[in-house]
Amino acid sequence: MKRIIFNFCFVWLAVSAFAGSKVVEMRNYGLVPDTHENLSAKLQKALQDIKSQVALGDKVTLLFESGRYDFHPEGAAVREYYISNHDQDNPKTVGFPLEDWKGLTVDGQGADFIFHGRMLPLSLLRSEDCILRNFSIDFETPHITQVKVLKSGEEGITFEFNLEEELKAALSGMDELREQEEAEQSASLDPEPETASEKEIAFEEKTKRLVYRTSDLWCPMEGVKEVSPRVYHAPQWKDARLIPGTVVALRTYYRPAPGIFLSNDKDTRLQNVKVHYAEGMGLLAQLCENITLDEFSVCLRGDKDPRYFTTQADATHFSSCRGKIDSRNGLYEGMMDDAINVHGTYLKIKQRLDDHTVIARYMHPQAYGFEWGVNGDEVQFVRSATMELTGGKNRVKEILPNDKDTVKGAKEYRITFAEPLDAEITDKEGFGIENLSWCPEVYFADNVIRNNRARGTLFSTPLKNGSRA
Repeated sequence: MKRIIFNFCFVWLAVSAFAGSKVVEMRNYGLVPDTHENLSAKLQKALQDIKSQVALGDKVTLLFESGRYDFHPEGAAVREYYISNHDQDNPKTVGFPLEDWKGLTVDGQGADFIFHGRMLPLSLLRSEDCILRNFSIDFETPHITQVKVLKSGEEGITFEFNLEEELKAALSGMDELREQEEAEQSASLDPEPETASEKEIAFEEKTKRLVYRTSDLWCPMEGVKEVSPRVYHAPQWKDARLIPGTVVALRTYYRPAPGIFLSNDKDTRLQNVKVHYAEGMGLLAQLCENITLDEFSVCLRGDKDPRYFTTQADATHFSSCRGKIDSRNGLYEGMMDDAINVHGTYLKIKQRLDDHTVIARYMHPQAYGFEWGVNGDEVQFVRSATMELTGGKNRVKEILPNDKDTVKGAKEYRITFAEPLDAEITDKEGFGIENLSWCPEVYFADNVIRNNRARGTLFSTPLKNGSRA
């Protein structure tokens, strides 16, 4: 009994010492910087205790001190998240699981959050009027490995791993890749086998720009031999464009989790937040309304950073959001895809049951399991072969998961529409359904995009877009 009273008093003091503004000093929960200890369990306990002491409507600031904080999978939260455009390999191990908050601010004051293993660093779900600011996200050992070309010629390429840890990570990654390929083939989830293959990106040593006209590289490792510690020779890898000094990032298309995951949030602001590495997107937002990015960056750790890459995929990605996306004053570099990608998620009509009702399905293996729409949403129909609109707009009268008891994990929906469907819209020809109620307006300005694979900006929304990079 005394222990229970003591714990309650500790929590009350930690939260209420600054009751006027509800500022919580995370040091009071043992979250002290620069100790290099695993703080995952302490963070989970702190979030639970603070949440239990906050009254409905209170605004709370979680205040960290500047410095390094380490988080490992052991002691972290475990969640079942279906994240758009990522691999649905549930469950996810989550560092900061921020769920069902209103008026929350996480202020790192320059904190450097370092993650280990395979984790989703931070999630914010079903929350409103929240702010994330003044911190960075990185991993101790990225899942992308980089090597430097030492010799290149007809006899093959000799290359060097930067660190022993990167060599170990590369060998481990190759084993994981084989397991992933086997799992995808057995489940028939991957219509294009090459998407599970390892593809490399080459950077110029001094400028960190991509080597001109190299695109995705295939680096055959048959017959590879160790020459000396961390140095290997690949006799089948031949490419005259890869001169000595070239840095090559060894990567796969595997993307289990973004650096920051936003879902079903309203009025979210990220200010002075940096993602230095993530195995998926830097930031992925789905089903959110009104997001502001001010000095949000996916970037290296400055000019002296030995790395040449940042994220495995897009820097920022917005799937089925609405309201306004406002992104300014950011730096996006070294990512393996776009700086920003904004789009909706289509369902394909698989069966027309009657003039008002269809069975429709998510078709992409990385996009399912989250809510597609709700009653009352406005939709339109798109002919897949030509991208032409067909049949005019309609509204959802009722939408229910068809292959699951709940929306979570569902791939298929039974949808009843308010108005009769056009006779042309059948399951005999490919038709997609676009949800017009979940399309955002976008403003993207005063951002720097450089040294990245693929494109710069993609805006697939019928609403107003403004872009000035």
